[in-house]
Order: sequence, then structure tokens, then C-alpha cells
Amino acid sequence: MSTVIEQAVRARLVASAPRTESVAATLRYDPGHPFAVQMGFPARATLEGVDVSWEFARELLAAGLDGPAGLGDVRVRPYGYDRTVVEFHAQEGVAMVHIRSSEVRRFLRRTQHLVPAGCEHEFLDLDQDLTELLRDAH
Repeated sequence: MSTVIEQAVRARLVASAPRTESVAATLRYDPGHPFAVQMGFPARATLEGVDVSWEFARELLAAGLDGPAGLGDVRVRPYGYDRTVVEFHAQEGVAMVHIRSSEVRRFLRRTQHLVPAGCEHEFLDLDQDLTELLRDAH
């Protein structure tokens, strides 16, 4: 049985106007997918009015604590004292959230206890992944 880490965080959704809205968000890590983390948002915080979850590299989240990281749909960078900015780029536009860096660090420390950085490959179940891939191909 796999231990999944979920951590509630307070995210400040940055709008184009000079205001921000605080929303509950969840950082999630599943050792069954050791390279990735997820950040989920409740329906009230999304344009579509449905729960949304973004999946991206755990390494990206860690790198973004110290400097700008990411070139694709998700970008992470430090902002001021104890804030981390996560940008989500989609066809509809860009969503930008601020999270306390201390919360991100605490989350990442918890994930490191389950799967140390650099050891992710040891937690992959390649036989299961291949079985799922072949099943989905039919």
C-alpha cells in the first residue's frame, strides 16, 4: 500500500487587477508517480467552475524555490520574502498563485522522506506501467 502525501496550502490567486484572492489549494504527492507532484484547486477558484489539478515535476517545484524554473505550462519562482509564485499557462490564459515558501519546503521535505531526490527510478513499477500502456492502446 502506497502512502500519499496531501497538504493543504493557502494560495493567493493573483488577478490582473491590483487585488488577490485567497483560495484553498492542495499539494499532493504519490510515490507511485515519484517524479510528479499535483496542485489542486477547488471549483470556486477556476474559470470552469470545476475542481482542477495540475501535475508537474517535483524537481521543478524544488528548483523554483531558489530561482526561476520551468519553460512550459508550469513555471515556478521565488517572490519576495517567503513567497513562491507558481504560474499555470493554458490556452485560456495564465493563472498565477502565491504560496508561502515555508509551506512548499515543508511539503517537499515530507516527499523526500518517502522518495529521496535522485531515487525516483527505484519506485517506478515499470511492469505495471507497461501493462497499463498496452491496455490503453487497445
